[in-house]
Amino acid sequence: MNHNSSPFKQFILFLKGMAMGAADVVPGVSGGTIAFISGIYEELVSTIHNLNLKFFSVWKEKGFGTAWKIYNLKFLVVLFGGVLISILSLAKLIGWLLENHPILVWSFFFGLIIASILYVGKQIKTWNSKIVLALLLACFGSYFITLFEPMSSPESNWFILFSGFIAIIAMILPGISGSFILVLLGSYAVILQTVNNFTSAIKVADWQLFTDAFIKIMLFILGAVVGLKIFSGVLTWFFKNFRNTTLAVLTGFMIGALNKVWPWKEVLSWRLNSSGKEVPLLEKSILPQNFDGEAQVVLAIACAIIGFLTIFILEQVAINKSKTDV
Repeated sequence: MNHNSSPFKQFILFLKGMAMGAADVVPGVSGGTIAFISGIYEELVSTIHNLNLKFFSVWKEKGFGTAWKIYNLKFLVVLFGGVLISILSLAKLIGWLLENHPILVWSFFFGLIIASILYVGKQIKTWNSKIVLALLLACFGSYFITLFEPMSSPESNWFILFSGFIAIIAMILPGISGSFILVLLGSYAVILQTVNNFTSAIKVADWQLFTDAFIKIMLFILGAVVGLKIFSGVLTWFFKNFRNTTLAVLTGFMIGALNKVWPWKEVLSWRLNSSGKEVPLLEKSILPQNFDGEAQVVLAIACAIIGFLTIFILEQVAINKSKTDV
C-alpha cells in the first residue's frame, strides 16, 4: 500500500485520522465523509473487512512482520492513532466551540458537507431511475432521522456497549454521523463526558475516575470493533456489486443530514445534561431572519466557504497525489 512507503505519507495518513476524529466528535458530521474525500475510504473498509483470526496463524507460520504487511496493519494503526489522539485532545475544544459559537461551527460543517455531496456525487458514473430512486430514498430517510427525538438513555455498561456498536456503523458511513446517532440514543453527553473524565483523571491522577472512565471507553470500543467488523463486510460487498447505487445512497444520506447541521435553529424543548446544565433536546431549522439572537450571517457564510474550500483543497491534493503515484 502507498501509505507504508514513506514517513511523509504516514504523517499525511495520521493527519487524515485526526480530521476523521475531529469530525466524529461533532454531531452531524461523519468521519466516513472525511475518509471518503481524503481518498482512503475503500482501503479502510476493505482492510477492516480482511482482518480476521487467520492473522495469528500467518504470524505463527511466517512471522509477525509478514502478517503485519499482509493485513495492512500499519495503515490501521497510523490512521486510528490519529483518530484517537484527535478525539482525546479535541473533545473539550469542540464541546466549548459548540457551546459558545454554535452558528459558526455548524456553518463550517454545512459548507464542508455541501462540498462532500458534490465530491461523492461526482463518483457516480452512470445515472438511471434506480440510482435516482436510491438517492431520494436515502435523502428522505436521513432527513427524517434528523427529526427524531433523542432517547434519554441509562448510563449502564450494556447501553454503552450497544452505543459503540450502532455509532461505529454510522461513523464509517459518509453522511451519517456517529455522534448524531449517539445524540439520538441519548448517550452522546455520557460518552463525551467519559472521554473528558479520562483525560482529566490522567492529569490529576484520580485512580477511581480513571478506572471508571477506562472501563466505559473499553466497552464502547468493544461494541465499535464488533459493529465495524460486521458492517465492513456488508459495505465491501455493496461497493463491489452495486458501486453506483451505494454511492447514490451515501450522497442521499449527506443531503438529508444537512438539516441537522443547518446553523440557525429554534429550540422546541430542553433537557438536563450530565452536568445538570440545560441543553437543547428538540430543535427545528429556521431562516436567519427568524433567529432569536445575533444571526451572524456574514461570519456564518465565511465559515461555510472555509468548510467548502477545505474539502475542495483536499480533493485537489488527492487528485495531484494520484497523478504522482501513477
